Amino acid sequence: MIIRYSRPEAVAIWSQETKYSIWFEIEAHAATKMAELGVIPKAAAEALWAKGKDVVWDADRIDEIERTTKHDVIAFLTHVSETVGEEARFLHQGMTSSDVLDTCFAVQLARASDLLLAGVDRVLAALETRAKEHKYTVTVGRSHGIHAEPVTFGLKLAGYHAEFQRARRRLVTAREEIATCAISGAVGTFANVDPAVEVYVAEQMGLSVEPVSTQVIPRDRHAAYFAALGVVASSIERLATEIRHLQRTEVLEAEEFFDKGQKGSSAMPHKRNPILTENLTGLARLVRSAVTPAMENVALWHERDISHSSVERGIGPDATVHLDFALHRMAGVIERLNVYPENMQKNLDRLGGLVFSQRVMLALTQAGISREDAYAAVQENAMKVWRGEGRFLEFLKADERVTLADADLEALFDLGYHTKHVDTVFQRVFGD
Repeated sequence: MIIRYSRPEAVAIWSQETKYSIWFEIEAHAATKMAELGVIPKAAAEALWAKGKDVVWDADRIDEIERTTKHDVIAFLTHVSETVGEEARFLHQGMTSSDVLDTCFAVQLARASDLLLAGVDRVLAALETRAKEHKYTVTVGRSHGIHAEPVTFGLKLAGYHAEFQRARRRLVTAREEIATCAISGAVGTFANVDPAVEVYVAEQMGLSVEPVSTQVIPRDRHAAYFAALGVVASSIERLATEIRHLQRTEVLEAEEFFDKGQKGSSAMPHKRNPILTENLTGLARLVRSAVTPAMENVALWHERDISHSSVERGIGPDATVHLDFALHRMAGVIERLNVYPENMQKNLDRLGGLVFSQRVMLALTQAGISREDAYAAVQENAMKVWRGEGRFLEFLKADERVTLADADLEALFDLGYHTKHVDTVFQRVFGD
């Protein structure tokens, strides 16, 4: 992963020290159950825990051994033997490397998921606070980037809150899908390791049992996991893109907080750039880049191969660490976002009332004019406003085709008409 875009808590999950600690726990828990089943001496299992539970395994020494063995798990077991002594010969009885590697990977992804869920919760809290703050702050809605009809800034944020609620549910499902344990031995038949060992290790490591592990945990689980991360990243990008657009000089309805002493450009001292949300857009691309390789990892040869291994050593830490960072950065942006209601009103008024065109057209149809004629009359007057020739309401009053009384026309230019169901939407999103 890129350390610049990481938090220590997330990086720690993928450290060599953490990995080897998990490997030892898996092996030692398996030994405990094997001792209970009479496969290995009980004293040996107890000695393994006593001698190894507080050890910080020497990653450099393991790397040194691996240069000879060309096998990371064997190198680790050799180092354990050097450290805890003769009892280490009872480790790994009937197990295969994938039992350790896949179960460890599941533990790491589950722990990473917990951090991601905490990050989503912070985003949700920030969005709720700011949405309620601006529940009735009217702004212009845009479709195709062009002024459409009035909306509120609170409604905008409520929509993102609903999206991140879905993101949270996806992450919960993804965590559940990925958190499985495999201790089934070569080709997954349990020929040399009792299924009870798998059940015990799963319980101790906070995992569920993989129903059928063919020596490896099926990679459709991992594909679903990284796909879920990719969708969450896309939600971050959508919100980041909205803020970037709103910060444009010509719009300036909202803006990233600009700290004292912050510099926007090495060349132009006046600049205040949306660097955080631009950064989030890039991080979303990085997270999504893990999705296709994870999908391609599903099709392994027969009971197992290791074509997935090199991929997962990269995408596991990269995707989870970067998404964790992105979630907390996104939350910080929302928490400190500068919002400018006066600019929202100014932009709303820029087109001289055109945002009320649909309501005028509907009123004309209700007054007995065909939809086609009503549309034509409203559009022709609207185009005059687009050309900068005057105000929409005045053109409508002067048009003989518009049969509504002046007072009735004026009543149609009411912002409150567009905010009357804000409470309904907020109740749907936030509840009571």
